[in-house]
Amino acid sequence: MPVLNTERLLLRRMYRTDAEDMFEYSRQPCVTEFLTWSPHPDKKYTARYLSYLQRRYDEGSFYDWGLIFRRDAKMIGTCGFTSFSEENNSAECGYVLNPAYWGRGIAAEALFEVMGFGFDVLGLHRIECRFMIGNERSRRVAEKVGMQFEGYRRDALLCGNDYKTVGVSAILEDEYRRVRAARRR
Repeated sequence: MPVLNTERLLLRRMYRTDAEDMFEYSRQPCVTEFLTWSPHPDKKYTARYLSYLQRRYDEGSFYDWGLIFRRDAKMIGTCGFTSFSEENNSAECGYVLNPAYWGRGIAAEALFEVMGFGFDVLGLHRIECRFMIGNERSRRVAEKVGMQFEGYRRDALLCGNDYKTVGVSAILEDEYRRVRAARRR
């Protein structure tokens, strides 16, 4: 699992020692409102989840980074690939952020770096983000990194007992490279 760097963030493997920082945001209903998982009930649950992730990292094909905000030396969220489609040379990305850090462009900064890894290292052709209808924050993050909104898939995701309509935004490798070149100028 490589370490990635941005101006404000260190993206690295998550460890069990990150449990306190992760629990701080993962226990909040506003964080999980548009996610497929419920708020973490206690720190022990978060620690068990982080232990589980160690096995996933050790398998060698799990790319979900903890976001360390350099100024605070604190894990404030995650960003990474949630699924791969080898036959289509594509992947889906997801991100979660502590609400104390919302509105600062941090999720977009992390996502852009992860997309670069996907295109440059993994050789992907397409990366997409999916979000539940109503989660305009997530849609804006995807658009900030150059993804194009492609539309909604009605009742495409079963969460608990409810079907959720899901939006899809995506970027292709050549589009990403144009966006990255423009940012460097």
